[in-house]
Amino acid sequence: MYSATTHAICVTVKPQYLADQSDPAKSHYVWAYKVRIENKGDVAVQLRSRHWKITDGLGRRQDVKGAGVIGQTPRLKPGEYFEYTSGTPLSTPSGFMGGTYQMVSETGENFDIEIPTFSLDTPGGARQLN
Repeated sequence: MYSATTHAICVTVKPQYLADQSDPAKSHYVWAYKVRIENKGDVAVQLRSRHWKITDGLGRRQDVKGAGVIGQTPRLKPGEYFEYTSGTPLSTPSGFMGGTYQMVSETGENFDIEIPTFSLDTPGGARQLN
């Protein structure tokens, strides 16, 4: 698991390789990742948008930006959390991804929180620094 805390918002990510959806013979590798966003602060916050930076094993980077996550813009009161699962394909057997969520507090403050950078590696594959 990978974790980062920014502005009292903790983001934890757990990636998983999906062998049944991957086809290495066609350079198609797929991972799911489960994200937990927990408000450890004392004011409510709402997730507005995301910015993912996805890098494959050859160093090619793709930026993915959009509103919310999985079609939602969750609002988290102090002590609440939101979990979701999503996924990403790569054309290489390893890579990494991370980024930021753009948040707004109930007091109107806009700020970014870190999504920890996490490794995408096929089981049994040679791990490499990307």
